[in-house]
Amino acid sequence: MKYPFYKPLIWLAALFLAVSLACGAPTPAPTEAPPPAQPAQPVETEPVQPAASGAVSTLQDVKGAVIQIEAQGAFVDPEIGEYVGAGRGSGFIIDPSGLAVTNNHVVTGAALLKVWIGGDTSKTYNAVVLGVSECSDLAVIDIDGEGFPYLEWYASPVTVGLEVYLAGFPLGETEYSLTKGIVSKESASGETDWSSIESVIVHDATGNPGNSGGPLITTDGKVVGVHYRSRPNANQYFAIGRDAAVPILDELKTGKDVDSIGVNGVAVMSEDGSISGIWVSSVEAGSPADKTGITGGDVLLSLGDHPLATDGTMSDYCDIIRTHQPADTVDVEVLRFDTSEVLAGQLNGETLAQAYTFGETDTSTGDVAGDTTGGTAEEPPAFYLEEFEADELANWHWFTTSGDENLFNIHTEAGKLIFDLEGVDLYTYLVYDPWIYERVVIETSAENRGKNTNNVGLICHAGDYGWYEFSISNGGEWWIWAYDATTDQYDMLASGGSTAVRMGKDINQYAAVCDSNTLSLYINGVHTHTLTEKSYVFREGQVGIGVSSFNVLPIILEFDWINIYEP
Repeated sequence: MKYPFYKPLIWLAALFLAVSLACGAPTPAPTEAPPPAQPAQPVETEPVQPAASGAVSTLQDVKGAVIQIEAQGAFVDPEIGEYVGAGRGSGFIIDPSGLAVTNNHVVTGAALLKVWIGGDTSKTYNAVVLGVSECSDLAVIDIDGEGFPYLEWYASPVTVGLEVYLAGFPLGETEYSLTKGIVSKESASGETDWSSIESVIVHDATGNPGNSGGPLITTDGKVVGVHYRSRPNANQYFAIGRDAAVPILDELKTGKDVDSIGVNGVAVMSEDGSISGIWVSSVEAGSPADKTGITGGDVLLSLGDHPLATDGTMSDYCDIIRTHQPADTVDVEVLRFDTSEVLAGQLNGETLAQAYTFGETDTSTGDVAGDTTGGTAEEPPAFYLEEFEADELANWHWFTTSGDENLFNIHTEAGKLIFDLEGVDLYTYLVYDPWIYERVVIETSAENRGKNTNNVGLICHAGDYGWYEFSISNGGEWWIWAYDATTDQYDMLASGGSTAVRMGKDINQYAAVCDSNTLSLYINGVHTHTLTEKSYVFREGQVGIGVSSFNVLPIILEFDWINIYEP
């Protein structure tokens, strides 16, 4: 299968970095828990009963304020698909009224929360989520009841060498655990594939899946930070420090979400880096994401026309959220994993609607699903695939707008279309004649066989007055133009750079979506830019491809196929 970009995404299963390593995102609960890893310097403590009320002041009494949380609901995992199950994490009470802290990835999207306090499984408490921060991986929940023992924050500076203990319920077990270590680094980067925190504390008190949200405490039971990540191979464990956590938790306690759109997600990327986004495991009911139509199993490709997770982290995603107010309208594009549909909509605006779906090949016949070639002039075919198997380019015509056309050769060879340019500043085009489209997707696969300086173009709505053109440089730059045939001038509508371009002698796949005067560009499956053009407003026309040269020759581009279809 030569296409599409969004064929069944097996890469997600292979490359998904399970948040369970980060400490127990909702995953199917094991029927028999594996034996826990041996903790570093285990601490023997006598079983204690939770105090009636009051702030904890000793290490032994911490247990009474530490909770285990079971999040039940429907989740979607890249490896096993959709399931209804439960995952467990930890947390700790910060107020006698039952306010407790945990991680966003422990609770967001759950239909039901169950809480056990201090390892006492004889009584189960219900709890509600008051507020979450996706980017800081924090959440505040309210446990039914009052008069609970609670933890206070450590007031002194956190320094390297400070003796600390990690409390919680690792591996989904109901037995309380306490491990000992020291602070090994006061400040480290908190960028991960499920959060984006400016600075976190590194320590060596052993944590395992299920410790997520548990407190990192001092010898007198004061909270240094909130555990959220483990790197056991390097004996490194990470906590969101007091200074970073408290201001956010103060807002979450009021029922306000911070830096959130309502998803429990993780950054994913294809093996070759050409497709990236935020995999959505679950969605908070009533959140902006939920109201837009985002659901578990979706991949968020872009926010505000900016591609996401291109570096494998949540950094860009969170930076975009942090530069907008919660009620702002923000464009969002989603890959619906189940159907390979690309959907577009807006947070706090228009709900998701299908933008287009890339075609798929029937492996039993070699036919393209939806291929209805041979339609009438009045109704263009819904799908047309050109594989250049014929010696002549029937139904196509070529032309130039700049340069010496005698220094340009176009031909087919072994099922490939070859553009061979020997002249500088030469702008060449090949246009498909039979049909005129108002709404169309044109995509192609182009291999560079010449020098590493060329532009590949996709054009739409071509007619007597001009066309729209999407131009991508082999050096990583892109432009969207309006060509005015009446003045023979190119008017640049937008431009930028893309790390999705594969430079050098490599193959790139480009796609342009022209929905009347709304124009979208995709490079190797990554959404690059969308705009609505209101000056020229070329509403319909023919489609085609182009190649242009600068001053480094030769320019040789080989096209494997061209796909034309309605979005």
